[in-house]
Amino acid sequence: MIRMRLTLSQRRAILGIFFILPWLIGFVFLFLAPLIESIRFSFSKLIVAPDGFTLQFIGIANFREALAVDPEFNRVLTQSVLEMLYDVPMILFFSLFMATLLNQKFRGRSVARAIFFLPVILASGAVEAAQQSGLIQMTGSVQAAEDLAQQQTGFDPMMVVRMLGNAGIPEWYVDYISSAITRIYEIISSSGVQILIFLAALQSIPSSMYEVAKIDGATAYEMFWKITFPMVSPLILTNVIYTIIDSFGDSPVTERIYQTAFQTQNFGLSAAMAWLYTLSVSLLLIIVGFLISRRVFYHN
Repeated sequence: MIRMRLTLSQRRAILGIFFILPWLIGFVFLFLAPLIESIRFSFSKLIVAPDGFTLQFIGIANFREALAVDPEFNRVLTQSVLEMLYDVPMILFFSLFMATLLNQKFRGRSVARAIFFLPVILASGAVEAAQQSGLIQMTGSVQAAEDLAQQQTGFDPMMVVRMLGNAGIPEWYVDYISSAITRIYEIISSSGVQILIFLAALQSIPSSMYEVAKIDGATAYEMFWKITFPMVSPLILTNVIYTIIDSFGDSPVTERIYQTAFQTQNFGLSAAMAWLYTLSVSLLLIIVGFLISRRVFYHN
């Protein structure tokens, strides 16, 4: 019996197929049919009948109404894209910074890692459902918690603004830093998964690279930019894509689509909005992925 030898790239391709196989099976059997139905809805007008509903084909009228007639959709879509472009660098920088710190050896490292992942669990749908059902009683909102924390610590963001301004830093950069400081709770809440991904990347770096660099006299700064950053660059691309998709998961766009479908009962317009939203996110992912992938270093 002749055994076919596979190359390394072929074996990796087969492993990749097995890796995405659960998602592929779930997509085919659970999501493909609703996806096709949403395409039909976006080009049709849904008419409710006593025995169900019928679809009347109207072409691109729903897309035209979403872009040219609806007074809110264009605004919330543009706002969501701009906020995402504003938030992603903050989240990535904080995630990589915290992952680098949490990768160091110190007492209580596991507890510290769990603390930074805790906001992800608290923000999950299960906790929210438990809160609404009365299993968990929360006293106050996120804004109230932030105000209370500021009162207890006495921290004034304007102090940082004045300090950076006196140092000659450009005004746009000072505004960006001050915004990150005032929204630190949101950044931490959105960084749990990214920190775990960066931690996995940091732990996969061979320690021999750092040992050789120390022998050659490299400083910690040089080792970070010459070893750590290039080795984790593939996961930077992964985290950028994840953060973009995650930022659109609970945005004003999705709320607008939900209201159009279940409050105004305009399912065709809602489906058209959803597809415009999907195409916008896809186009953004293609552009960002293309730009970042050109700078990614892959270590074989």
